[in-house]
Amino acid sequence: MTVQRLHVAQRYSEIAISGHLVHLAGQLAEDTSLDIRGQTRQTLEIIDRLLAEAGTDKSHIMSVMIFLKDIEQDYAAMNEIWDTWVADIEALPRTCVEAKLYQPEVLVEMTVVAVKP
Repeated sequence: MTVQRLHVAQRYSEIAISGHLVHLAGQLAEDTSLDIRGQTRQTLEIIDRLLAEAGTDKSHIMSVMIFLKDIEQDYAAMNEIWDTWVADIEALPRTCVEAKLYQPEVLVEMTVVAVKP
């Protein structure tokens, strides 16, 4: 089975597709000066855009890995935005952990696995 990669950079690609399986690289806000709500909202908008480009959408997500810089401080606020984003679909499988992210300004990063309908 072949693998199609989209938005390929030196170290990674944003999307990998094989058959009906779609993997997104870790996604984060473009504007890391935003607070956790803003970064979460922007990250989910990027995920929506990349999933559409791959021929699917959030209702076909199989799992989401959420990395928060400070889970104690940011978990509730991140969930406010998340809950709005998933309000029109069934609850998604997800994991949420605290992690030291690659830059201090990054408050949230998400990795997604989805399927194409």
